[in-house]
Amino acid sequence: MSRLWDKGESLDARVLRYTAGEDHLLDERLVPYDVRGSIAHATMLHGQQLLQDADYRAICVGLEALAADHAAGDWHIGLEDEDVHTALERRLTERIGEAGKRVHLGRSRNDQLLTALRLYLLDAATSLERSALEVAEALAALGRREAETALPGYTHMQQAMPSSVPLWAEGFAAEIRDDAAGIAATRRRLAKSPLGSAAGYGVPGLPIDREATRRHLGFDSVQEPVTAVQISRGKGEAMLVFELCLLVQDLGRLAADLLLFYTQEFAFIKLPASMTTGSSIMPQKRNPDVLELVRGATATLQGSLLELLALPAKLPSGYQRDLQRMKAPLFRAIDVSAESCAVMKPLLDGVAFRPENIHLDASIYAAGRANRLVLEEGLSFRDAYQRVAAELKKSGEG
Repeated sequence: MSRLWDKGESLDARVLRYTAGEDHLLDERLVPYDVRGSIAHATMLHGQQLLQDADYRAICVGLEALAADHAAGDWHIGLEDEDVHTALERRLTERIGEAGKRVHLGRSRNDQLLTALRLYLLDAATSLERSALEVAEALAALGRREAETALPGYTHMQQAMPSSVPLWAEGFAAEIRDDAAGIAATRRRLAKSPLGSAAGYGVPGLPIDREATRRHLGFDSVQEPVTAVQISRGKGEAMLVFELCLLVQDLGRLAADLLLFYTQEFAFIKLPASMTTGSSIMPQKRNPDVLELVRGATATLQGSLLELLALPAKLPSGYQRDLQRMKAPLFRAIDVSAESCAVMKPLLDGVAFRPENIHLDASIYAAGRANRLVLEEGLSFRDAYQRVAAELKKSGEG
């Protein structure tokens, strides 16, 4: 099996397994994006008269066919391919002949990978933003369904102030909308085109047009200078995962409230049977496993973020193979975030509150009573506070 860097020497199988790692599995999601990047690159080469008409047409048709075949499940990246780039170029050359060998002119696997990765991340960010907004809307809908349902507001795990389901739900919805806005803002770093930076030092001796590929692929700008591209590795990725950490943390806190509300001691809510699981030993159990796993997902996101921050932190400039290890935590964070949103929306759609079980302690109105004394009798708030405290103590409620 010939790889893009192969010069004819044999490679120890242990080195291939270790250096390729999970890439052949992780890169499956990058196939359509690598195809897009390769077609844009070929179009630029053709426009710069570096690629003949017939070769250009064969490359574009061949790549589009390979993308369609991959989407249909007709082929997958194997360990022997090493990565998506070798997998595509090898199959392209097998399909269209010598023309397939011409597509790599003027680029390196470094800018080729970053192009595909950033295109994927831009799509992932858009999808995650939409998913977060769907969860926020499910919360808003829950608030509308339970518009008349009162809730105690808690501080220090004790009833503190009167609240309501709409107030509780909209608080989470507002923060999740803010998380969605944070995810959208990651475009600032992700939408810079790295194509044409090659291995980090440009393409000497070739009249390539980086602006042409930027336009073709829809990036916001060309990343300049070329040496900045490798120095920027990990920043856009960590920025996205940081915002996902905040989203999943909010989902986790929401899950923690719902888990408390679902206990027999509280019994504030009912969950749909389709969203709960059972016990293998206790016939009576319906377990809110989904909420527990959403609550635990924060740890997964934080671990992924730490990996993404640590890997490039002390590297010298230029490409270093350490950076390959960023794919696994990056993709893990994206997948867990997407799956958490996808399961929370239908769960929230099925939540029903049980007002008959929701009791607000009489003392919960104490702050409001103190405020009324200020308005009605002109007391200072501190004197009103002391009077209400004394009244509660006398009645046995304080």
